[in-house]
Amino acid sequence: MSLNRTITPNCRDHLEKVFVEQDQALLKSEAQKLDLKIVLDQSEAQKKELKIELEQRENEKRELENDLEQIELQLQKVNQKAGLETKKADELVLWLGEERKKWEKENNILHRKVTELEKQLEVKKSYIDELEVKTNEIKEKLMKEKEDELEDIEALNQVLIVEGNNKNAELQEARHALIMGLKESASNTIGVKIMGDLEKQPFVAATKRINNSRKYRKRAADNTAAELCSLWEQYLRDPNWHPFKIITDKDGKTLEVIDEDDEKLEDLKTEFGDEVFEAVKTALAELNEYNPSGRYPVLELWNFRENRKATLAEGVSHLLNQMKPNKRRNVRPTSGWKPT
Repeated sequence: MSLNRTITPNCRDHLEKVFVEQDQALLKSEAQKLDLKIVLDQSEAQKKELKIELEQRENEKRELENDLEQIELQLQKVNQKAGLETKKADELVLWLGEERKKWEKENNILHRKVTELEKQLEVKKSYIDELEVKTNEIKEKLMKEKEDELEDIEALNQVLIVEGNNKNAELQEARHALIMGLKESASNTIGVKIMGDLEKQPFVAATKRINNSRKYRKRAADNTAAELCSLWEQYLRDPNWHPFKIITDKDGKTLEVIDEDDEKLEDLKTEFGDEVFEAVKTALAELNEYNPSGRYPVLELWNFRENRKATLAEGVSHLLNQMKPNKRRNVRPTSGWKPT
């Protein structure tokens, strides 16, 4: 049993809500900024169009002035040649003057429009600059708030980790005490199993079968089995012997399994049969799971009925049942051990 070392749901929900609200505020600010930029671009386009029109008017003005000069020169020549054309020339000059006044009026209107647009652009640019400053301020504020939140969460996680480690240490101590109290138990439900211990009976059966034709006595066969079992216990504890291989299952996960093609294991199976081979495999698997670095047997609280590791609650419940009065007791606690 271990404590959850992650962020509490309330803390995580609150933090996610703050982040969502902050992100929405930033998105709204960015959208306003984008709209203003679009309006600014449109105003810039209008300004360019007006400037182009103004330049066209300027060109027309220059053309009119050139035409006027040419006409005046022609009129002067005509007046010199024929005084009768003076009246027509005066009317033409008057008309040109009126046209020039109209052009100048329209030109002044265009100039005012350009000036007004330039003022509007300046105001919009100023507003965009202010919006940019405010956006940066909001970003800095949000970053500071997020940093503060993360610091608080980190501090809370550290507290939870320390508390979890303390609780785990207490649970491990309780489990160890329970194992010590039940290791002498003869119960067939909850008790203590030696993980990595090599079962002797398959070796006895194999040596009897092999030595049967030789008419060995039972004691001699037992001695041979004991020697063989002791030899393989030494093999199991040898850190230089590593009869395992890495495979990939159908889900793509890598697993470490016993390599049945190992030379020692093949020789053992060939000479002494499947039961001895399976006994050694079982001990190897348990050692690799429970004590891969030390390669020596360890005690484990075990549910013999379901053939699995027992929970601390199962062990305590079993111990309490064994200690109830007027019932048969199968538990003989070791000296000095008391239930907590």
